[in-house]
Amino acid sequence: MKKILIIADGTESRAFLQRLEDLDTSENIYHIVYYRDATLPPKRTEQFIYYRFDPTSYAKLSPLIKDVDFFQVMLVLGNKVDMLATYENIRKIDLRLAVVMLDKWHLKIDDPHTIVLNQQERIANLLSNYLPDIPLWAQNIGLGQGEVMEIKIPFGSAYVYRHVGNIEQKRWRIAAIYRNQKIILPEPKTMLMPDDAILAVGNPNVLKGVYKSIKRQFGQFPHPYGQNTYTFVDMVAMSDRQIEQLCNDAMLMHAKLNSKKLIIRIVNPRLGKMFDKLKSYHESASIDVLFDFLNLSMQRMVLSDIELNYIGLFITDRAFFTRHTEFLYRLRIPVLKTGVNGFFNIKHSVVLSEESDKIEQLSSVIFDCASQLGLDISFFDFTEDLNEEREKIIEHFENLSKLFEEKVRIIKTDKNPIRELLPQDDFLQFVIFEKKLLEPKWMAFFSTDIEKQYFRFLDKYQLFLPYES
Repeated sequence: MKKILIIADGTESRAFLQRLEDLDTSENIYHIVYYRDATLPPKRTEQFIYYRFDPTSYAKLSPLIKDVDFFQVMLVLGNKVDMLATYENIRKIDLRLAVVMLDKWHLKIDDPHTIVLNQQERIANLLSNYLPDIPLWAQNIGLGQGEVMEIKIPFGSAYVYRHVGNIEQKRWRIAAIYRNQKIILPEPKTMLMPDDAILAVGNPNVLKGVYKSIKRQFGQFPHPYGQNTYTFVDMVAMSDRQIEQLCNDAMLMHAKLNSKKLIIRIVNPRLGKMFDKLKSYHESASIDVLFDFLNLSMQRMVLSDIELNYIGLFITDRAFFTRHTEFLYRLRIPVLKTGVNGFFNIKHSVVLSEESDKIEQLSSVIFDCASQLGLDISFFDFTEDLNEEREKIIEHFENLSKLFEEKVRIIKTDKNPIRELLPQDDFLQFVIFEKKLLEPKWMAFFSTDIEKQYFRFLDKYQLFLPYES
């Protein structure tokens, strides 16, 4: 049983003592020093022992502290002079006794055995908790540095209708979910719903990023990868027709997506009508055309451009993608490989994948991009057995379809979807950009992994989305 000394005076101390009485704990004994009757709460219990004297008097305070083995002293005083005098008396009596003081005056106390609670900061933090879109973090639990945070899941969040087990949680965890005034201890199959509040635990800096990610709503792509779109034009390797189509597709994507700027990098420039046309693109405030006359290394130039311009989407043609697939994979940003008929002919999008957990992790990006481009989503379910994981991803897509009013067709088929799609040229395929896609084509040709068969659609439009395993 711990003995706590509370030295109290003022309106804050009266409310504090009343709160202690109401808590009705049986583990502690409280010794209360006061010098005004107005400080005392109306209710009294046997756990509280009261002393009426002036705590700034060393002669009166010293015997009490020396006679009772106190675990802690709490100073809740309304006068700065009284506070400092009382604190100095305590330190004259015992240099190591734990002290907690309520500070209203920004006191400079350098003492490893004293905790100073700044009243103004506490009130400011409390008021900010009631503002919308402000993270709530536990201040009096654990380290109190933001490692425990409550985050509300907004209606348009990329986290809604996602299963906890398919949410990447590196250096943080979802410890609890609050829904309809009830607490849910999450399991991997637990699904997050709009207006849920999650209790997140982890590294404070990581949690700040998680908070921003949860609050990010649809209509932001190419965020979170970057804010600008980029395309690369080699005027020697490409014909005028190829250059024009690539730039037209890039400008169309830039106009439809939430892209701040379109960066067009021109290498090996050659004079002529196409050169003049490329220069004219620069007249647009949202398009930058960068010419290279120095024959620099392609990879070094692209890496520099992406870093300097915060690129979130790389747009290229089939020839460049085929030659530099591994390099594009290492960029870890979405890559749109253009098709042969112009993006304005694209009417819908398709998802071909047997890996439900990976598709669910990327589903927010797929919905965001398809929604901005005005494309319906066709999700092909061609697995023979409808297992639990497959049911989860179908449920996930159907829920997102209702939430964002984005049409999703779940196509159940026992036929090979590749054969069905090959004759079509009006779709955009979403592809998980994984390392296995770098295997030689002759190996992938004999594979039963449908994602490795992406090369059969190289004349179609494909958006490769990086996946972090």
